[in-house]
Amino acid sequence: MSADTTAKLLDSASALRQEVGENFHDALAEALYTDAAQIADRAVTRPDQRRRFDLDRTIDHLVTSRMFGFPIMIALLTLVFWLTIQGANVPSALLASLLLDTVHPALLDLGDMLHFPWWLSGVLFDGAYLAAAWVVSVMLPPMAIFFPLFTLLEDFGYLPRVAFNLDRLFSKAGAHGKQALSMTMGFGCNAAGVVATRVIDSPRERLIAIITNNFAICNGRWPTLIMVSTIFIGGAVPAALAGFVSALAVVGIAVLGVLITFASSWFLSRTMLKGEASVFSLELPPYRPPRIWQTIYTSMIDRTLIVLWRAVTMAVPAGIVIWTSSNVIIGGESIAEQMVTFLDGFGWLIGLNGVILVAYIVAIPANEIVIPTVLMLTVLTAGLSDVGEGAGVMFELDSNNAIREILHVGGWTTLTAINLLLFSLLHNPCSTTILTIYNETKSLKWTAVATLMPVVMGIGITLITATIARTFGWV
Repeated sequence: MSADTTAKLLDSASALRQEVGENFHDALAEALYTDAAQIADRAVTRPDQRRRFDLDRTIDHLVTSRMFGFPIMIALLTLVFWLTIQGANVPSALLASLLLDTVHPALLDLGDMLHFPWWLSGVLFDGAYLAAAWVVSVMLPPMAIFFPLFTLLEDFGYLPRVAFNLDRLFSKAGAHGKQALSMTMGFGCNAAGVVATRVIDSPRERLIAIITNNFAICNGRWPTLIMVSTIFIGGAVPAALAGFVSALAVVGIAVLGVLITFASSWFLSRTMLKGEASVFSLELPPYRPPRIWQTIYTSMIDRTLIVLWRAVTMAVPAGIVIWTSSNVIIGGESIAEQMVTFLDGFGWLIGLNGVILVAYIVAIPANEIVIPTVLMLTVLTAGLSDVGEGAGVMFELDSNNAIREILHVGGWTTLTAINLLLFSLLHNPCSTTILTIYNETKSLKWTAVATLMPVVMGIGITLITATIARTFGWV
């Protein structure tokens, strides 16, 4: 019996007691039998009766069936991702034009007018401001689309069906069926996905969901995946197939992340977090029309703006570090160039390079600045002239051909691109997510596990890929 039905019966019993007085127990029994008969009449179909049409039950037969449940789920989530990516292109470009092409030069002019020393303008405007501007322009539009769409599916009543469909797989992995909800939320933002694990009652299974949420690709990583797939994977096939093959590569990495989530959950449930998957009663709520305006307001205030603010506050110090390391010269080279040289050997070993590793180190506060940092460091270390705006100044180009030329000069190959796709999936969470993990677990141990486990996996998988590619001469 559902909670709603129980509450209604209790209310009816209270009203009945006041109405009938001494004959309360007889009247209550009669009322209960009447309600039970009505419930049975709605739920049971007798051989001599035609089946009544029930819209909720009809939809559930489709969305929770073994044959159609998973295809519908994948199609709906793919539609959400597609709307997010496509819908964010124009507002992202407009924000970038405003914040980077208009406001940034105006700030530099203001610094000149106020006679700021070059280093102060660099730290404030080319470092702190640019990092924050990149995060806002790249992160805000996708989140402003994804979170309302996700919340609309939640209000409609579909997300509990997603948990129902995935419950059996998560149970086999020793995890909780509701992890499906937090994993899906992680595709918008891993920090929000970690917070969403609060719906899981079991502390052990909630920890598994928190540790593995980073394998859901957040919107900060989509730009890197899309750019690399478009230039190197799509560019390797005929132009007519380039878009489809590029999209297939991105979806393939996302699906790989889901598979790794299952594998990691299974591993954790049999090692550090041993235990049986808990049994839980999942009540499928009735479908109901989404409250569109309330959903938009709630998702923008409670999710989008709060997560964006956390990311911006983390990105500002990262921008200062990037500019400072690129402009402080020691022994004839900047600190950034020395870091790239130091990490180049290890980067080559795992099929990447020093520039990529340094970019991921300094971009721990926000994945959104990885590509601008990679381009800036490539131009800096390769000694390219007439490209970019100077040392420590992050930039991005509108032309994929121009980006391809810069990366080729930086020594990129198809192996570099493939391993970057893998490393984008398997690396440490951003600092916002790390802080959220600590706030949710109150444990340095589990925060360290959630931070380091993806890095170890990423290094291991890229090392294997690079070794196989070189052994068979594929590079």
